Amino acid sequence: MLEKFLLVAPELWRAFGETLLMLGIGLSAAVLLGGPLGVILFLNGSGEPGRGRSIGKVLGWLVNTVRSFPFIILMVALVPFTRIVAGTSIGPLAASVPLSCAAIPYFARLVEQQLHEVPRGVIEAAEAMGATRLQIVTRVLLLEARSGLVLALTVLAISFLSYSAVAGVVGGGGIGDLAIRYGYYRFETDVMVITVAILIAMVQLIQFGGGRIARRLDKR
Repeated sequence: MLEKFLLVAPELWRAFGETLLMLGIGLSAAVLLGGPLGVILFLNGSGEPGRGRSIGKVLGWLVNTVRSFPFIILMVALVPFTRIVAGTSIGPLAASVPLSCAAIPYFARLVEQQLHEVPRGVIEAAEAMGATRLQIVTRVLLLEARSGLVLALTVLAISFLSYSAVAGVVGGGGIGDLAIRYGYYRFETDVMVITVAILIAMVQLIQFGGGRIARRLDKR
């Protein structure tokens, strides 16, 4: 096993970097675009009747539509768009495009759910003191929900680590691609075991780090 590990170590290192690249781009898109989208869904879905409800319904329908696609089908469906954005349809950079498109609505729903957990009394108190909608979002909602948001991002990161492995099946690169090439096509089970062990270690590290940060931010 050790000898095999040394032989594939350069490829493992490259595959590990490709996986981190896909995760980094996908999670960045989720936070920068999915986070605000989740706030918009919350505000337009929980307001008074007629207050942004139509916007909320349209956005909610779009989010649910994208989330209804199995990821591998979404990758295939977005191939033309991926070629426009990344200039190619294979490789980790290309795989990051459908990963980002899947991560944005996924995280938006998680953010919306966490904001619904904020006590209504806290929001009403801020409104009674004359806080604007922007102040309520930035100084009340996001602060009160920060621990849950970190846990939501942790869940997203773990889920999309497995998605990045799926991306390897269709030429996305990364650890998933390495596992398929050696473990499936070449029947080298020992390499498959090594890649699975790396993925397990990554999941444990993400879960441990996310849980620790969430506990530090939780002031309840």
